[in-house]
Amino acid sequence: MVFPLKDKQQWNILKENKMYIFGASGHGKVIANILLTKKGNLKGFIDDNPKSSTLIGLPVISSKEIENLEIEKIIIAIGDNTIRKSVAEKIKSDFFSVIHPSAIVCKTAKINIGSVVFAAVVINSDAVIGSHVIINTGAIIEHDCVIEDFVHISPNVAVADGVHIGEGTHIGIGACIIPGIKIGKWCTIGAGSVIIRDVPDGATVVGNPGKIIKY
Repeated sequence: MVFPLKDKQQWNILKENKMYIFGASGHGKVIANILLTKKGNLKGFIDDNPKSSTLIGLPVISSKEIENLEIEKIIIAIGDNTIRKSVAEKIKSDFFSVIHPSAIVCKTAKINIGSVVFAAVVINSDAVIGSHVIINTGAIIEHDCVIEDFVHISPNVAVADGVHIGEGTHIGIGACIIPGIKIGKWCTIGAGSVIIRDVPDGATVVGNPGKIIKY
């Protein structure tokens, strides 16, 4: 686990390591701005198919050149859970996590490597966030939740207490999940859905109340 860290430890990680963001897209820009706000030692972006040589004034480097870079820390800025997992399994550099200064993260919550917590997020006591997870703007993760690796929680999602979300699942914008629900691995929860029953692995659920429409 890399968080919660004391302020001095977070500062040292950001300031002393040569950091890169894998993914030169809108998602990457948001992460970059968090790092720059925290005065992190961000060197640039890495991308499989660079569309330009720079992004927000920082260099964008082809992933083919990654072996020539002096990389100490890296974070993956790819919203697609499947692709993010594939990249994470290929990269050998150390990963780091990013938490926006406005996010409220309880001291007893735990966040694993490679995860990012965006602005105005609330993560309450004893919640456990896995590796390479995205907790997007304004989302709420209540106490005692477990969010497994490679999950993407979209903006303004409300996850009530004691919820368990399996690996690779995507929770759409504005969805609500009532207490104690278990959502399986690699599921898709549609935007604005209200989840009042457990969801099996691989299911796509939409509506209020949420109904399975396909696997």
